Amino acid sequence: MIITLVVLLVLCPCLGLAGWGVWKAGQEKDKVATPSTSAPVVPTDEPTAAPTTAEPSPTEDPEEDLAKGDCVVNDGTDADASLRKVKCGPGTYQVLLRIPGTTDGDRCKKAAPTATANYVSDNPLDSLDFVLCLKKRR
Repeated sequence: MIITLVVLLVLCPCLGLAGWGVWKAGQEKDKVATPSTSAPVVPTDEPTAAPTTAEPSPTEDPEEDLAKGDCVVNDGTDADASLRKVKCGPGTYQVLLRIPGTTDGDRCKKAAPTATANYVSDNPLDSLDFVLCLKKRR
């Protein structure tokens, strides 16, 4: 009985690792390389348009760029905030502190005691979560 137990304890991890290796090898074979193509860039004599202030693309999150010292306004509601970066002035909120990797807005009470509000960004990927400690400018 002891011999059977020892054999099982040795074989189970080995079989598990072997199965995992076979599974991973099968995944590598399923991948198909797709060629990339690009059109050649042809210079023209036409003048280029003057650069404009680009609006964020739909995949960019303007709240990701907010840092200490920036000012924002809330275009959403208190329950569903939508922050927009603006020039600092009366009625705006100034970012006092950005705390990465958390959704605990109460951390602003200790980390930035002069904060009058906070903004919590809860990303599906927890490492991208952050809290902004904000102070209303008068």
